[in-house]
Amino acid sequence: MTQRLTVPKTYKLFVGGAFPRSESGRTYEVRSARGAFLANAALASRKDARDAVKAAVGAGAKWAGATAYNRGQVLYRVAEILDGRRAQFVDEIVAQTGVSAAVAGAEVDEAVDRWVWYAGWCDKFAQVAGSLNPVAGPYFDISVPEPTGVVGIVAPQDSALLGLVSAVAPALVAGNAVVVVASERYPLSAISLAEVLATSDVPGGVVNVLTGSPAEIAPWLASHPEVHALDLVGAGDLDWVDLEIAAAETLTRVLRPERGPDAAAPSLHRITAFTETKTVWHTKSLV
Repeated sequence: MTQRLTVPKTYKLFVGGAFPRSESGRTYEVRSARGAFLANAALASRKDARDAVKAAVGAGAKWAGATAYNRGQVLYRVAEILDGRRAQFVDEIVAQTGVSAAVAGAEVDEAVDRWVWYAGWCDKFAQVAGSLNPVAGPYFDISVPEPTGVVGIVAPQDSALLGLVSAVAPALVAGNAVVVVASERYPLSAISLAEVLATSDVPGGVVNVLTGSPAEIAPWLASHPEVHALDLVGAGDLDWVDLEIAAAETLTRVLRPERGPDAAAPSLHRITAFTETKTVWHTKSLV
């Protein structure tokens, strides 16, 4: 019996709802924990980062304009599809990281649960983060959270899937669009998650996934005038102070790197970190 040759896969970027190659044509090899070749991944460039931000800007208004209930439904659908492809994600995590199938399965299950957790907050966090303010006069004074806009994210670099989900999902709750730099060492799960997003109801361009070197891509996101917030949760090994300085030039909000086994643990703070507060005054009826 003739042995069948393997067909090496090249994982592309996810920009604007499509899967383009890097404009530079560059790729890099993804290897297993034991050094075996797994696949090629696109090595994103500065131009790819700009294209991703442009796609996020174009898609942001539609996503932000959706009702909170609808965003919750869409994000829950992502969790459903992710759970349906559990076996694929388990295999990829085992291949990339070398952990057992049980450990990989636990990571996928936690990623699904975390996505569901954030989906449930879509139509609830405004009641917690907003307020009815007491004022001296015949007015209603109401403060409500609104999305910041485009959020650039450096995903945790030591996690194949859970860290990525933990960084991306909370930014989507309020209606932000995202450009995320995936783990350079474990990029396969990131592009598989992009395939999940592409087959769900998330509008194209709301989430854009770049693979490659965070050290190369992050400075361009930090200094881009149309990136309104920067999550450096996975930038602990970079010179993140320089990224923060670059972001300050355009008044970009920055969430600094966090340390610990689960730096991006689920919290309401990770949702409100990417919102702005709008206060509305309304005259009370005298009738």
